[in-house]
Amino acid sequence: MAVAGMALTAYLTAVKWLGTTPLYCGTESSCDIVQSSRWSTLLGFPLSFWGFLTYAVLAALMWKMRRRRSTWSKAALVACIGVGISIYLTAVSVFEIQATCMYCLASLAIMTAIFALLCWARPEQIPGFQWKTWLPTAALSAALVVGALHLHYSGAFDPAAGPEKPYLAALATHLEESGAKFYGAYWCPRCQEQKELFGASAKRLPYVECKPGGPNGPETVSCAAKNIENYPTWIIGGRRYIGVRDPKTLATHSGFRWEDPSR
Repeated sequence: MAVAGMALTAYLTAVKWLGTTPLYCGTESSCDIVQSSRWSTLLGFPLSFWGFLTYAVLAALMWKMRRRRSTWSKAALVACIGVGISIYLTAVSVFEIQATCMYCLASLAIMTAIFALLCWARPEQIPGFQWKTWLPTAALSAALVVGALHLHYSGAFDPAAGPEKPYLAALATHLEESGAKFYGAYWCPRCQEQKELFGASAKRLPYVECKPGGPNGPETVSCAAKNIENYPTWIIGGRRYIGVRDPKTLATHSGFRWEDPSR
């Protein structure tokens, strides 16, 4: 079953990296909405990639169980944490995103089945094992991991992973639609500072990567054509602005007018 989980998550990871959509997961379908949400990535990698690693660890531990019965407690602990994460993400998809993904539900079913199978097939004698100590440890471990995951997605550790602020989302969209350009480089700390000012809405910015090959690499044609020499550089309405600009300044430069939809 762990191998089935590996196959499922490997497929979803490949699809994510290739920029395509999974089978039976059409554009704007519930599945597509879940797969495209901010909960679909973790630390820059598709969430399915971390799922693949989890299933791979489980497969290795269960293979090792054939010779070392004491490995059971480790495998069951990993499965317990996996079930906790799957339940959390399913709850997010149902109550927060208000959409479900059959692939995510399939992964939840596989992980739950693995955990149930491990509990049912527990070796009769495991050195030093006691249910009264293992159960609280497993439950606490799962709760801590799920809690850390929730804090991450709430923006406690990384604002870019948290929910978007309406003003910043609207401003970033306006900059994109008005033809403004934000030229920078992935290794430029000031460019990262500029993105951080927009938090979770940074992905909406009209960003143009100028040096994908690193500091000593060639500049892209689009940046060379605009004679971009410093990062970050903004071009808004035909005017050039060098350096980090706070959102209010960018709003002024671009003529952005904010109307709070909640009022």
